[in-house]
Amino acid sequence: MASKNINGNGSARPLNVAVVGGGIIGVMTAIGLRRRGINAIIYERAQTWHEVSAGFAFTGAARVWMQHIDPALVELLANISQKTDASTSNAYWNGYHPRTKEDAEDESKSLLFRTPTNNLSFWGCVRSQFLKGMADLLPEGAAVFGKQLLNYVDDEQSGKVVLHFNDGTTAEADVLLGCDGIHSVTRKVLLGADHPASRAGFSHTVTYRTMVPIDVGIKALGEKVAKSACNHLGPDADLLVYPVMSGTVLNIAVFAYEEPEFPDPDRMTIQVDRTEIKKLFDGWSPQVADIWKLYPEKVVKWGIFDLDANPPPAYAGGRACLVGDAAHASTPYLGVGACTGVEDALVVCTLLESVQQKALSGEVLKEGLRDALQTYNAARLDRGRWIHHHSRQMGQMYHWRYGPTGRDPERMKKKLEENWSAVVNYDIFAELSPEFRELAMGAQVAPLGA
Repeated sequence: MASKNINGNGSARPLNVAVVGGGIIGVMTAIGLRRRGINAIIYERAQTWHEVSAGFAFTGAARVWMQHIDPALVELLANISQKTDASTSNAYWNGYHPRTKEDAEDESKSLLFRTPTNNLSFWGCVRSQFLKGMADLLPEGAAVFGKQLLNYVDDEQSGKVVLHFNDGTTAEADVLLGCDGIHSVTRKVLLGADHPASRAGFSHTVTYRTMVPIDVGIKALGEKVAKSACNHLGPDADLLVYPVMSGTVLNIAVFAYEEPEFPDPDRMTIQVDRTEIKKLFDGWSPQVADIWKLYPEKVVKWGIFDLDANPPPAYAGGRACLVGDAAHASTPYLGVGACTGVEDALVVCTLLESVQQKALSGEVLKEGLRDALQTYNAARLDRGRWIHHHSRQMGQMYHWRYGPTGRDPERMKKKLEENWSAVVNYDIFAELSPEFRELAMGAQVAPLGA
């Protein structure tokens, strides 16, 4: 007979879960666990909440999963996001060949293709704003700052996972969830420091980001940028812009192919002069060629790293697992890295809730947790690999470096629609037993907005 994890008052003791990393997916996962009565504590290496002030977006499918993690997350996102609907579409422009501003804004001459966004229904926001809003949903004491993980031990004797931090302190938990991003220490310990997947690889692409008031963006690129995403494609680079913060700010991201290895793979950033962007777009259409003028004199250049060259062979081992970028860090070209982390979060929250409901203890609890994380691994491994592999392909396509599409707009559009269909129509519970879907869905929720 299974031993039970019961308090003196007859109720089940909550599982204790250590969430390593206080980024978007770490905080979201902790919120979902706490909603299910699980005691989740975030251990974040920074001294306070920290996230870059760059735009990102969630699909309609991701928001459905987010609703089941905690409806408060979707409510928060709705209040701070710029929304697309059936009347808007992502536009892909020839950013290279037009020789005049008029030609660059003329759809008959420069528009390559549009893709309807109603099946994606992106809600875009600023990363730092969303993180701060989520942090406000956590109770006091749910996050501990200044905790850089050094290693962890899955201790059979104590029955706990023991975390060791660089300040000499330790913490114990029933389960460790590594939400510590692309340079995940959890992944390095889980796989071994010498494993090829313990370190992310340079994708040989970089990005330069900034944000400007929407009127400044319209003056530079035209009215087309006011309501939906516009991507300007060309040889070895692309310029992506889309409105955020309820349409008051234009998020600008330049992406470029770069053959040499990145000079600082640990920090993944270097400071450069904005004239580097000017040189990058030399010879492009006038609007794109002048985009460097919207950047500050000194710009942060981000090296884009991912796990595609050496994907982890597993996302779980013992009572520890990898969630979000720690498991499947991808390039941003498919645009759904965070959405994939939302999928991870709901699956792991559901599986741990299932264990908690059984009120197990001792060896039976340990075995139940291991089994739950192996179920998570089986459900998420192929999906994570698909995302970072196809995201790399999308970047090559935008930079006119992908052989199967070349510079052909129709082939590019077909490839893009195939990939997005696989993103939004994916059923995260298809690989799991039916009872997990029922547990995750719970009570019927109200329909989400567009």
